Amino acid sequence: MDQVLYSTPDNPAPENRTEGYFETHDGHRLRYAVFRSGAQVARGTVVILHGRNEYVEKYFETIRDLTAKGLWVATFDLRGQGGSPRLMKRRNHGHIRRFVDYEHDLDTFLEKVVLPDTRLPFYLLAHSTGGLIALSAAPYLTTRIDRMVLSAPFIGLTGQTASPRVIRALAGTLTALGLGFLPLTSKLKEPDFSHNPLTSDEQRFDRNVAMMTAHPELTLGPPTARWLAEAFKTIDRVTSPNHLFSITIPTIVIAPTRDGVVPYTAQERLSRYFRAGQLVPINGARHEIFQERDIYRAAALAAFHAFIPGSDAEENQDVAALGT
Repeated sequence: MDQVLYSTPDNPAPENRTEGYFETHDGHRLRYAVFRSGAQVARGTVVILHGRNEYVEKYFETIRDLTAKGLWVATFDLRGQGGSPRLMKRRNHGHIRRFVDYEHDLDTFLEKVVLPDTRLPFYLLAHSTGGLIALSAAPYLTTRIDRMVLSAPFIGLTGQTASPRVIRALAGTLTALGLGFLPLTSKLKEPDFSHNPLTSDEQRFDRNVAMMTAHPELTLGPPTARWLAEAFKTIDRVTSPNHLFSITIPTIVIAPTRDGVVPYTAQERLSRYFRAGQLVPINGARHEIFQERDIYRAAALAAFHAFIPGSDAEENQDVAALGT
């Protein structure tokens, strides 16, 4: 049997897991894993939705943090990235035909893996592009997901050489001309800690680079024009007051104030119209909050556990036991 998950010396895969592939509605086999807590009574299951160019291995540390608190974790690589099949012959191009395909994949994952194989209640932890997917699918997830935590959801773009307006116009034009398979740049950036917008933690940055170096097949290059055009179209829809008003799942938006990928102001603006959502700023943190320095990462995890019901169940049980 081929290896499903990969480990490196400084990033070993958590034990007590199930891993494999599930089939989507249109025949793709996406890589997934379920990690079980060692606690006697499970407090529920956290479904992690990755950002663009992320994969299961990048979340091993966070998965350990969650399972240590009695939570199970279920996660999968988005179509076209990580250990899931690519959608183009040029494997390094990040592509999507329709953004709604991501939502269909989430629905299939919940139906085929999460519902039969994990523990209620279900929570969603979604980062960046995963946050955009969660926002788009949220009106239809009310009966399945109890609470959502969105980390730096991809609802805007900053830190690029060209302005967001130019990128949007170029992506839309190329897609309309039937050239949506082309990336807007052919340059592959070498990982450079000193100029990265993702994290201020050099050790975690180096750990992720080591994984990319050991298993380059997991990584992606720049997104295609169609990927960007589909993402921008979805951003426009999910940030409209009507859409946000339709979301009733209690939600927090963990927003790094020094985010170099998604403007903090866009995340702040989102919260103004998001009746079920509350903004939790993490002052000084960069985009990948769960790959950040301990001071920022601990604040994000504390916000997560304070928001997720049942995270203090063990403590309450201990208090109750003392009173019997």
